[in-house]
Amino acid sequence: MRFEGRVWEQAGSWVIELPLLAVVTQGTTKADALEMIGDAVECLADKPGFHVDVHPGADDYFELGASDQATLTALLLRRQRVMHGLSLAEVARRLGAKSLNGYARYEQGRSVPSIAQLGKLLAAVSAGADFVLSQSRDSAAV
Repeated sequence: MRFEGRVWEQAGSWVIELPLLAVVTQGTTKADALEMIGDAVECLADKPGFHVDVHPGADDYFELGASDQATLTALLLRRQRVMHGLSLAEVARRLGAKSLNGYARYEQGRSVPSIAQLGKLLAAVSAGADFVLSQSRDSAAV
């Protein structure tokens, strides 16, 4: 699983964003910006040994992935929940759970949801949002 992002030159700097995680940073060069987005995501995950891979693409496109899918998924769920101003208890309630522990396992990276479950979890933390899966544009990813 990888997340899609954009990088572009603006006023002498390279701005880079990863919309799904609401992460924006910049660098003095395109390569610097790509390194900065990787560092930012690793810091947000705050898990020893967690490492992301940034895959530059054509034009203003890049992809970010990690071998540790549980941590990457946990970060996605946590960032989406926080962006929508929800508490763990509110998400558990939206899921119809009696306890927030079930949902919290996903946000802590202790469980990795199936695609169907991930859809339900994202709907609970991002009501009204729609998420699109697409094939990687990176020919080296095959």
